[in-house]
Amino acid sequence: MRIGIDVGGTHTDAVIMDGNQVITSTKVLTSADVMEGVANALDTILSDSGLPVSAIESVMIGTTQFTNAIIERRQLAPTGVFRLNLPSGRGLPPMVDWPDDIAEAVGRHTYTLHGGKLYDGWPIAELDPDEIDRAILDAKAKGLKNFAISSAFSPMDPSPEAYVEARLRAAIPEAKITCSHSFGRLGLMERENAAILNATLLHFAETVVSAFLTALRTRNLRCPVFISQNDGTLMSADFVSAFPALTFASGPTNSLRGAMLLTGLEEAIVVDIGGTTSDIGVLQGGFPRESNAVIEVGGVRTNFRMPDIQAIGLGGGSLVSADGETIGPQSVGHRLTQDGLIFGGNTLTATDIVVASGHQKIGNAAAVAGLPEHVVETARKNMLTILDRGIDMMKPGAVQMPVILVGGGSVLVTGDLTAAKQVHRPEHAGVANAIGAAIAQVGGESEKIVSYQTLPRDAAIAELTQEARDRALGAGAAAESLRTVDIEETEVPYMGQDTMRLRIKVIGDLAVTSAETSA
Repeated sequence: MRIGIDVGGTHTDAVIMDGNQVITSTKVLTSADVMEGVANALDTILSDSGLPVSAIESVMIGTTQFTNAIIERRQLAPTGVFRLNLPSGRGLPPMVDWPDDIAEAVGRHTYTLHGGKLYDGWPIAELDPDEIDRAILDAKAKGLKNFAISSAFSPMDPSPEAYVEARLRAAIPEAKITCSHSFGRLGLMERENAAILNATLLHFAETVVSAFLTALRTRNLRCPVFISQNDGTLMSADFVSAFPALTFASGPTNSLRGAMLLTGLEEAIVVDIGGTTSDIGVLQGGFPRESNAVIEVGGVRTNFRMPDIQAIGLGGGSLVSADGETIGPQSVGHRLTQDGLIFGGNTLTATDIVVASGHQKIGNAAAVAGLPEHVVETARKNMLTILDRGIDMMKPGAVQMPVILVGGGSVLVTGDLTAAKQVHRPEHAGVANAIGAAIAQVGGESEKIVSYQTLPRDAAIAELTQEARDRALGAGAAAESLRTVDIEETEVPYMGQDTMRLRIKVIGDLAVTSAETSA
C-alpha cells in the first residue's frame, strides 16, 4: 500500500493505492499552514480506508512549497556565489539578469574567480588558491552559510568546483553548498542560476522535510517517504533536503503520470483543470514531454528538466463577465467556496456557469437559476474554445491525439473538444496528481559533450549510463530495477567531427528500505 499526496495552491489531494488500484481518496482545501492541510488529508484517507498504519509501505509527496518560496521571495537564505571562469565572462557576472527583488533577497554576494575548463578539458585558467581563500574569508566575514559554486563546463569536469567546495568546507564546516555540476546540464549561466536557487532554499528544505516527517510520525507512519521531482520521478527525503529545486513543476508532472495510469494511454494530451489555471501537457512514452526551452522560475532563467506545460487562465474559479464573453484569467482561486454564486458569494465564476447550464449539481443551483440563458451558453462555449486553442498549440506536429481530462475543474468541459481525437474522463480524475505521486519511480540523468574520436560511442554511453545510474541510486532507486529510458545524441556544430552532446536518463523502482522516516 502506498499513500500519494499532492499539495497544490487550492487543494491538497491524497490517495491510498494498492498497486495500481485506488483504495480511497480525498481532496481538502490547502491551508495557510500547508502542514495542517497535509495532516487533514492523511487523517481522512486513513480513517476512510480503515487500514492499520502498518499496511502503508511508503508515502510520496508532491509539493509546491519550494516553487512558491521562489515566486513569493520568501524563506530565501543569503547565498554566496563562487564562479570559476575568469578571464572570460567578465561582462556577464552572476545574477546579471535576475529581477532586483529576488537578487536582493538572495543577496548579491558574488565572487568571480580564475579557473574552469573548456569542453575538451583544457583549462581556461589555472586555479588561484590565494584568490579563492580571499573570497572565502570575505564570505565568512559576512556570515554567509549557503553557497553555490559554478564552473565553466563543470558537467564535463567537476574538479574545479570540487576544489572550491573542499576549501569552503574546511573554512566553514557548517556551510550548505550546491555545486552546479550536480544538476548535470550544460549552459553556464542557467546551470549557475539553478544552483543558486537550490542553495538559497537549503535551510527551508530542511524545515519542510522535517515537517512532512513529523506529520507522518505523529500518525505512527514509520515507512519511507519520498518527494516528487519535476521529471516524474522521486527523491528520497534526504535527497530533497540537498536538492529542493528539483521539485519545481512537479505538480503538473504528477497529473500527467496519474492520467497515464488511469487511462493506460502513454501517448496523449493531458488537460489538468484546477481552480485557477488549466495546465496542458503531452505524454510521450508514459512520461511528460520535456521542454527544450529555457525555463524561468520566478523570473530567473534555469536549465532544469521541466515538463513542457502550457498554463492557460481557465479554472473553476475563473471570473466570468456579465455577458459571458470574457472568462479569466483572473480567478477567485481557493476562495471559490466563499465567493462563487452557488456558494452564497457575489462573484460569477466558471463553476457557476456549469451549474447554471444543468451539467453539474454543485452548491445551490437556485442561486444561478436567474442567469440569462444566452449568457450561460456564450460562457460555456467560450470555455471550450479556450481549451481547444490550448490543445492545438500543444499538439506534436498538429497530429490529432486523445485528450485526458483530469483535475477538479474538469467538470468545466460540457461539450465536444474539436481539437481532441477522443476525450477521456477517467474515474478518480480529480486526484490524478496524487495518483501520479503515488506511482512515481526514481530516475537519474547525465549529460556531457563527448568526441567519439577520443572516446568511442559505446564507451561514452556506458560511462554516462553509469553516472545516471549512480544518481538514481543516490535518489533512492533499487539497483536491480534500473533501466535506460532515453538516450539523446545531438551533433555539436563547429566543434570537430563526431562531437556530440550526449544525454542519458535511467529510471527504476523504489528501494523502499532506503529512506526510513526518522525523528
